[in-house]
Amino acid sequence: MGPLFFIMRYEWVNLSDDMLLRQCEVDTYRASGPGGQKRNKTSSAVRIRHLASQLLVIAEESRSQHENKAKALRRLRKAFYLKLREPLEVGAEDGWLASHQEILPALDKQGRLSVGVKNPAFLPAVGALLDMLDLCQARVSDLAKALGASTASVVGFMKQDDKVWETLNQIRQKYGQHLMY
Repeated sequence: MGPLFFIMRYEWVNLSDDMLLRQCEVDTYRASGPGGQKRNKTSSAVRIRHLASQLLVIAEESRSQHENKAKALRRLRKAFYLKLREPLEVGAEDGWLASHQEILPALDKQGRLSVGVKNPAFLPAVGALLDMLDLCQARVSDLAKALGASTASVVGFMKQDDKVWETLNQIRQKYGQHLMY
């Protein structure tokens, strides 16, 4: 996706829930599956399509439509970081860290990526790392070098979340790199 989406990614993730929902098409429906007698009596499942980016997320775990809408919004924000790339110029690796301030809160004093998935700094750092991985043609060792960290630190950080790891491997596949397990 082009430069517009990166500019918008930053704005979209920082919108209030109400403002973000105004940019979306929201559908409710009755989900099938386990849940007992009340499962199919209400339309509690939520599907949100962000119109500008065409990203689609669903949440249907809860019997509460309100809870499912909140979960879907969190998933949409995560999808912005996972699916929308900032186009960086080749050769920009040297000044990359200075221009990507969102990664700094994820680094400890020794230069290791040290925040967990529940930390608010995790997803912005993931978005920046995936942007850089795309620039490095999916070579994790080049990404680690540009970051001043070890390859093991980068891999460990990205492996904390299954969707992040899946996205890393999709980028690697795009550049003909072998998948990481």
